Amino acid sequence: MAEGKRFPGKPKWDREKGTWAVLAAVTVFSFISRFYRLAEPPHVCWDETHFGKMGSYYINRTFFFDVHPPLGKMLIGFAGHLTGYNGSFSFLKPGQQYESHYYLGMRGFCAFLGSWLPPFVFLIVHQLSKSLAGALLASLLVLLDTGCITLSQYILLDPILIFFIIGAVLSMVRFHSCSSRPFSVPWWLWLGLTGVSLAGAIGVKFVGLFVVLFVGLNTVRDLWKLLGDLSLTLEVILRHLAARVLCLILLPLVLYSLIFAVHFAILNKSGPGDGFFSSAFQSRLIGNNLHNASMPEHLAYGSVITLKSVRTASGYLHSHWHLYPEGVGAKQQQVTTYSHKDQNNLWTVKKHDSEYDIEAPLEFVHHGDIIRLEHTMTGRNLHSHQREAPLTKKHLQVTAYGTNGTGDSNDFWRIEVAGGKSRVKVLRSQIRLLHLSTGCVLCSTGKTLPKWGWEQGEVTCSPYIRESPNTMWNVEDHWNPRLPNISVSILKPSFFEILAESHIVMLRANSGLKPKEHEVTSKPWHWPINFQVVWWLNLGCLVLYVLVALCAAVSIQRGLPMSDNVKENFSLLLESGGQMLFGWLLHYCPFFFMGRVLYYHHYFPAMLFSSMLTAVTLSALLRLCAEALCPSRHQAVFVAGITVLVLTLLYSFYLFHPLAYGMVGPLADDSDSPMAGLRWMDSWDF
Repeated sequence: MAEGKRFPGKPKWDREKGTWAVLAAVTVFSFISRFYRLAEPPHVCWDETHFGKMGSYYINRTFFFDVHPPLGKMLIGFAGHLTGYNGSFSFLKPGQQYESHYYLGMRGFCAFLGSWLPPFVFLIVHQLSKSLAGALLASLLVLLDTGCITLSQYILLDPILIFFIIGAVLSMVRFHSCSSRPFSVPWWLWLGLTGVSLAGAIGVKFVGLFVVLFVGLNTVRDLWKLLGDLSLTLEVILRHLAARVLCLILLPLVLYSLIFAVHFAILNKSGPGDGFFSSAFQSRLIGNNLHNASMPEHLAYGSVITLKSVRTASGYLHSHWHLYPEGVGAKQQQVTTYSHKDQNNLWTVKKHDSEYDIEAPLEFVHHGDIIRLEHTMTGRNLHSHQREAPLTKKHLQVTAYGTNGTGDSNDFWRIEVAGGKSRVKVLRSQIRLLHLSTGCVLCSTGKTLPKWGWEQGEVTCSPYIRESPNTMWNVEDHWNPRLPNISVSILKPSFFEILAESHIVMLRANSGLKPKEHEVTSKPWHWPINFQVVWWLNLGCLVLYVLVALCAAVSIQRGLPMSDNVKENFSLLLESGGQMLFGWLLHYCPFFFMGRVLYYHHYFPAMLFSSMLTAVTLSALLRLCAEALCPSRHQAVFVAGITVLVLTLLYSFYLFHPLAYGMVGPLADDSDSPMAGLRWMDSWDF
């Protein structure tokens, strides 16, 4: 319903003044709720052990690895640096006391961004529904949610992620509000801010892709409408298309790449993340043994090398004097992967049918050559045979066999260079070793051997010969006195190569995340029925909206008689509510198809869309009911209904606020606990 019809006695400037007053109040109370008792508890909580530590790595410029893009951690580190934190706290485990270390700057930064969520939600709903009451209700649903408060008060990525997600939605709806003034300054400003927010969202976590999809599909719909406007020339439509490509595709891509450029520039020292990346990547890190190293560029017969698995954090091909135990394949010398530098990682490259002759002409190793790899320390050859691998069924056992390089035909391997390139280049070439007699491929499975294998990684010969990181290796260290050395700096990968590698490593590690022992995890179907009464209201309104929207759509389509006010309410409900339902589906449903471990905090972006949908649905329904039941006093009835909802939310917050600000006394399952009466379901754990 239009503002003029809703407040016929008030001039426009007066109505706007009231809206801004409500928004200011929401903003003030949002900041108070997020900064209240921010210093408590004065110890590490939950995932602060991860993201606080990563902030410290940025301050110390130490390279690390995480499954998420770097923007969130980089901002946390920057906030800590600006507020006096020197990066010296260890963040070892939850419960560790901060003592004299200044942690409030990092918590305060997260609380600052989290404080903007209620006012952003207010502006989005007010723009979409043209309802001050609906906007207020939506902002209170977020402002009074104990989960949102909790996420905003600790050193976490979630408040940063959600800030950019909701910022992108707000910028998008404000951009659409300028559609009557295309190519004006506000039009360009909001379109550009939408692109910046999209880059920020995906730069914090990959789930930011969901809001990219949300904005992208809205943009396609917008362009489709423009195409149907016959008053616009083709030139104007192409200008609209170019503006959106520039601001919503090119700008986010440039900013996203810039985030990684800054990330790589800051983290230039060797650290705990080295082993997740290729040898070529590691050569750019100060303090890494490959930094400014020199070695022969191409592999030749007689070279002594180390082979590193391309698989994430898998380690080096390794052997030692210990044998496989009785009952585990053949009782021959163990071959494993080992993540540390060691003399037992060294292998000598030899021809399959002759010994290496130092007097013979030097020969390089080429793609397709058949070779032997002799373990330098023990003199035994890399070997496989028709015996089952220790842990991975259907794979064959890999051992070291023979004496002083003398073995049998099961020691022969064909070397294959990815891309079919002729020579093997150190650091850069990815190679496979195909076992000649069985046809299987040397493989690092990623599984950990028992104590008899010194808890090192399992190496097998895989019958699945398709290329995968498990079966790809690269030459890292290379010694050959007959070849000239080059500086490995000339083999350093380009920015776009390390950008691509970073994403491959992150995506592999993210998809493989598994829960730790005793860790509280969840399934997506748990989330809408979680701890809060507010979330139950959202769940009910999801169902209610679908029913009401269906009735509204059928009524409008069939042309049923209705007043202009009812028809306008139905149209706003379908348009604004449909947007929020679509956003909820995009941010919720994909988690059902993810194989990785999931937690409750993954639902919060979807929960914000659900809260906005709840506000749109309830405000529209209250207005329709008030007008139908009591036409003469519909405004008073509507205000009374909104007041009841607001008081219910306030009372819910009053009951459950200790969940956000800290509980006192015994645990909730104790009858003497002040929370005992609030544990309404046995599944609730607080």
